[in-house]
Amino acid sequence: MKITFVQVNGVEKTIEDARPGETLMILGRTHGVEGILGDCGGGCSCATCHVYVDPEWQTAVGPPDEIESATLDTVSNVLRANSRLGCQIVLRPELDGLRVTVAPSG
Repeated sequence: MKITFVQVNGVEKTIEDARPGETLMILGRTHGVEGILGDCGGGCSCATCHVYVDPEWQTAVGPPDEIESATLDTVSNVLRANSRLGCQIVLRPELDGLRVTVAPSG
């Protein structure tokens, strides 16, 4: 699977070996994507893997659940309608080609 991250510095990083079942946060950390920290280890409690899902991928990725929404509320100054936490996006074959932008910390 291919996933593209637009890093905080604007540089695109495309990862060609993403595997179904892996989270976007783990993929980003493993490949050194700038701005994907995952401080809580994927526990949906820190928002250090906050990304903006490109509009054409929002339906496929789906909306955040209540817990993720509450965590996203802690970054309200950089929150957008397409905000998601990478730790909550589990890769699956239909997300091949996914493109996200890493949100600035804030």
